[in-house]
Amino acid sequence: MVSNEQRRRQLAREKFERQQQRREAARRKARRRNAVIAAGVAVVLAAGATAYATGALVDDGGKKDVAADAAPTPKKDPCAKPAPGTPSAKTWKSEPEMTVDKSASYAMNLTTTCGAIDLKLDAANAPHTVNSFDFLAKEGFFDHSKCHRLTTAGIYVLQCGDPKGTGQGGPGYTIEDENLKDPKLKGNVYPAGTVAMANTGQPHTGGSQFFLVYQDSQLPPQYTPFGTIGAEGMKTLKKIADAGESSGAGDGAPNATVVIDKAAVTRS
Repeated sequence: MVSNEQRRRQLAREKFERQQQRREAARRKARRRNAVIAAGVAVVLAAGATAYATGALVDDGGKKDVAADAAPTPKKDPCAKPAPGTPSAKTWKSEPEMTVDKSASYAMNLTTTCGAIDLKLDAANAPHTVNSFDFLAKEGFFDHSKCHRLTTAGIYVLQCGDPKGTGQGGPGYTIEDENLKDPKLKGNVYPAGTVAMANTGQPHTGGSQFFLVYQDSQLPPQYTPFGTIGAEGMKTLKKIADAGESSGAGDGAPNATVVIDKAAVTRS
């Protein structure tokens, strides 16, 4: 016969086990939630490491995943077919020699399948970044590369600069972070019209991937802002953003086929 004391201990043990199970379930849920949040912030941003970081799926405790059964219907592709050519496979062991003139004005024009994206580059405050883009553009590194990522919730950017089109490609070298105290980044907001470097979330991990901000986006000031987007470029970005992204979750490949047919940097 089980004594009252033994029964009391058994009940207490069962209660403790139930509490532990509830706590573990809560911890798992918190870890999944934090993973999704962290991925959405680290856009960014993926200079060679985070390919589609926000592709995480959240377990809803066994409820039926309606979104999986009713995937969003992709919007019509508003862009033209890419020009003939293949993405670059070039890489280099080290950052190119500094040749940029910090006192000069530089512009970058991206001729894309969706329209022109005109950029004014900030050589005075981000000389290493502008120097790298000048070098890569002359090498044809960006030509025929696909802009692989569009975010439409929380942060609003189009990410480009990876010839592999996966978020894992780069030039083989990394460049230092610059201009992180730009006064335009008020309240940790990258304003619409900013072009900035993607990275892994760690210092000195920028490569060739960059993102174009088409709407004010809350981000930690750890992504080098190195230029601004012109009026024509913002119109092109709006067209791309309006077409949406493929996952339906606010972060995925753009429905628009955004390919950089040609990238060119000019000095004036």
